[in-house]
Amino acid sequence: MPDSGLQLALVFLLAAVVAVPVFKRFGLGAVLGYLAAGVLLGPHALKVVSDPERVLTASEIGVVMMLFVIGLELSLPRLKVMRGAVFGVGALQVALTGLALGAVCLFRGSGFNAALVIGVALALSSTAVGLQLLSERGEIGSDHGRLAFAILLFQDIAAIPLLAAIPLLGNVQHADVSPWLASGKAIGAIAILLLGGRLLLRQLFKIVARTGMPEVFTAAALLVVLGSAWFLELAGLSAGLGAFIAGVILADSEFRHELESQIQPFEGLLLGLFFMAVGMSIDLREVASHPALIASGVAILMAVKFILLFAIGRAPGKLDTRGALLLASVLSLGGEFAFVVFNEAQRMRLLPSEFRDQLTAIVGLSMAVTPLLVIGVSRLVGRKRKKKDDRPFDEIPDDQPQVMIAGFGRFGQIVARLLFTQKVRFVAIDSDVEQVEFFRRFGNPIYYGDPTKPELLRSAGAEHVRLFVVAMGSVEDSLRTVRLIRRFSPNAKILARARDRRHAWQLMDFGVTPIRETFFSALKTGREALIALGFPPEIADDRMRRFKEADERMLSAQHLVYDDEEALKQTSAQARKELEQLFAADQGEGLLGSVVREDVALPEVTSEGQPD
Repeated sequence: MPDSGLQLALVFLLAAVVAVPVFKRFGLGAVLGYLAAGVLLGPHALKVVSDPERVLTASEIGVVMMLFVIGLELSLPRLKVMRGAVFGVGALQVALTGLALGAVCLFRGSGFNAALVIGVALALSSTAVGLQLLSERGEIGSDHGRLAFAILLFQDIAAIPLLAAIPLLGNVQHADVSPWLASGKAIGAIAILLLGGRLLLRQLFKIVARTGMPEVFTAAALLVVLGSAWFLELAGLSAGLGAFIAGVILADSEFRHELESQIQPFEGLLLGLFFMAVGMSIDLREVASHPALIASGVAILMAVKFILLFAIGRAPGKLDTRGALLLASVLSLGGEFAFVVFNEAQRMRLLPSEFRDQLTAIVGLSMAVTPLLVIGVSRLVGRKRKKKDDRPFDEIPDDQPQVMIAGFGRFGQIVARLLFTQKVRFVAIDSDVEQVEFFRRFGNPIYYGDPTKPELLRSAGAEHVRLFVVAMGSVEDSLRTVRLIRRFSPNAKILARARDRRHAWQLMDFGVTPIRETFFSALKTGREALIALGFPPEIADDRMRRFKEADERMLSAQHLVYDDEEALKQTSAQARKELEQLFAADQGEGLLGSVVREDVALPEVTSEGQPD
């Protein structure tokens, strides 16, 4: 065992950095890599960690954060749409699987009460492992991914009455808390979190955002996630459920993408630690002393759940055969909540300690086997293909934004309004909370956040964006955002607001099309000035066009030498000379003299006072 927490952290990080790339290289996935690293570091192998329970408890924060981020992806209206899948399909899965596995326990010789608790506990699947596997394969948004999430959500809810019922079913005569009182506390805590969260959370983040200090916003985000989880855990509920509810409350807020970008780095690291802790908790001595019993237990658990999940996915779940097989493979494992249930059942004398250890080993091994099962089933069913005699798919509008606008000041607003008139979907991000709050009142899809953060761009759906408009006023922030977008999406089309010529040249270094913020308005003003002095509109338009073309040629030419002061001066002098020759030729041909009013002197045409 390492002597200090720092050494322990280094061991965990080293294990993750070595194991995960190796397992992913062979197509086995990150989850299995974390689990294998945990088994190796645990008390039954290298003994680097002697007490995995403490690590497991601490690392459950990763699961809490994952559920908060998932909650941010859902809003209350979307949850209402999902209620059939959650309370219909989810309830059916828990009921049928609990009864089937409970019957197996009865056949083995367990009492009725113990069989009921064990059956329902084994019916629950691992939210962390299941969702991580779906996320790794990009299947959370698929039909079977959405149904898997609905089932997992109901399982989290079902865990509440299960824990409350254990003292009632146990052999301890005087439980610490009445089950009915525990249920009342649970319902009251959820109501307080829902009502209080809707009233207070958005106001809290508005106040924090006004400080302009990113570290304070990060602290507030962590406070909300962990505080919501702790509050529901205090009421005897799942900590993850509290974080999920907090995420749902904030799903429609302007802070959604910024919160997601702040939490995800913590979530990824702690979730990996959680999987390692699960691997450490697999008792290899128990497996070695009862290999046939443990192996048959894992096989029965996963076979029963696989068959029932496949049937449920096909009938009430309305999945095709391929989707139902993938659903069954992802959710046929046991869940981390079973560890809590088995410990509580043993404390209430429903389970002997030896049987509890065997069940814990069975659940842990099922988690380790599931990534392999998912890989095998995925290769078996292959990718979804269209039949040759099927009619072509209908064109379905992409629900993702086509344009992302970074900066929603005067410049960005004009772009957004023009896009809105053509019904082009866009998402805008601005770091001024007052600006965001004002424009959201009018239904604009604008969010508070810092566009220079990669996590924020990722959470806002940047991978689906066809065009980026960088409309930020700060030159430094603009260049930082463009650099990030280029790294994130090398071939993306980017239009960027340029403050001056040098800023435009720096943007052109990234292959960005610069839009100089004063150039076109100055050209328009020059045109109006010519007309006011008596030039016909068609002549003014021609002069404006020629000046624009000449200046854009000079901008491109100077881009190649803008770091060389002498070369810049030379190209500027050459450009002025060419412009004077161009307009002087027109004057010599008499193109202007016949159309200028007699009482207006012909202005001297020069290129002094270049735009920008």
